[in-house]
Amino acid sequence: MIILPNHDKRRNPRPVFSFRLAVALGVASITLALAGAAHAQVAPTASSGGFGLSAGVTGSGMYVQYGERKMVGITGFADFDTARHLGVEGEARFVQFRQTADLHFTTYSIGARYRKNFGRFQPYVKGLIGEGYFNFPYNYATGHYMVVTAGGGLDYSLNHNLHIRAADAEWQYWPGFTYGAMTTASVSAGIRVNIP
Repeated sequence: MIILPNHDKRRNPRPVFSFRLAVALGVASITLALAGAAHAQVAPTASSGGFGLSAGVTGSGMYVQYGERKMVGITGFADFDTARHLGVEGEARFVQFRQTADLHFTTYSIGARYRKNFGRFQPYVKGLIGEGYFNFPYNYATGHYMVVTAGGGLDYSLNHNLHIRAADAEWQYWPGFTYGAMTTASVSAGIRVNIP
């Protein structure tokens, strides 16, 4: 845990979020996934012992225990899945919208994901660990902390490449937060595309 006064903006360790960059990455992922369907070669499927790589973006509504705030964020994620239903998920969550007193935060996490296919539906559960960057009210200070995440959700397949992330719920635990352990909870929805 590190707390730094935020008097000099040039020394602020908080990552800068660009909404335009997130949208551009999402559009590029969709374009790559849809273009992949035109390739003559066939990628290995889960039934033949292969693996899959996908990426996506979601919008989130969040409850933040610190100050009992309700905020809005955006998340970029990547999933690496194996034929045995196990995989890895990495995500970057930017909770920057509906700020009060300039309070906002960002988390970067990675961990295990277990998913199961039922026709077009794919429920999953996940456990992640990472780091959170927290900007305190009125830019008084910033801190970074370990964050442990438990979650799950449901994807719906529109076609081989494009999926709707119909629901994703996460509970984050910040055990070393400055004012005692803190939790956040979120519900998200968005899109996920396969990367050939």
